[in-house]
This record gives sequence, C-alpha cells and structure tokens, in this order.
Amino acid sequence: MLLPHGAVIVLADGKAWEIYRNAGNEAAPELTALPVPHLVEQNHGSGTRHGSSSGNPSGHQLDEDAHAAAVAAWLNAKVASRQIEHAVVIAAPRTLGELRHHYSPQTRQVLTGELSKDLIGRQPIDILAALRAR
Repeated sequence: MLLPHGAVIVLADGKAWEIYRNAGNEAAPELTALPVPHLVEQNHGSGTRHGSSSGNPSGHQLDEDAHAAAVAAWLNAKVASRQIEHAVVIAAPRTLGELRHHYSPQTRQVLTGELSKDLIGRQPIDILAALRAR
C-alpha cells in the first residue's frame, strides 16, 4: 500500500489508539508519532442493566464501542476541517467494524486503506511491514 506524504495512520483497538503521519514519501515512508488527544467517549448506548448476549452487549463491550465511535468522530472532524487529506486505519477486527459504522462520507473518500489487525504498541517499522504485506 502506498502512503502519500502527509498521510495520517490511525491505529485503534477497544481501549487505546495511536496516530502517525508519513513524514517520508510514497517510495520511502517514514512514520512519525503524533500526540494523541483525549477522547470524549459518550456513545455508550444502553443495555448494561441486563445479562450479556449478542443482542445485549456487556458494559465492557459498550465501552469499546464508545471508544471506536470517539476515534471515528475525531477522524471525521479532522477530515471535515481539511487537516487530513489521506488516511489509513489499522484496527483490531471488531474495532474496525465499529469504526466503519461511524465514518462520515468525507472520511470514506479520504481513506487510502484499512487493515484489520491489532498493532497498538508496535514500532513504526512493524506497522509499515504490515501495510506492505497487505
């Protein structure tokens, strides 16, 4: 996968997230870590008063979904304000599915790619290797 200069790479799982920017070029990408802003995770939904099931997720699952929604809201806002022109999202499989529910149409247009893999805490060289293997 080619990463244009300035592309933003967002890594996420159900609890954490990281942001990188390609400071290199397409031929020689170089990921630079960016500060991770605090997210307001308000989209918790309801259903924690009852037993867990696929139709009634646990409080833990609702927290993870709220985290994914907050990451998507951040990404949507940055795309809408034209601070991000190219984006790649790498997320744990379930988190990626939840993120997709919250992408704005503009965010969908700037997505260069997605990778369903949990790479939180990995080094930039590992992230680039996973993208190349895609």
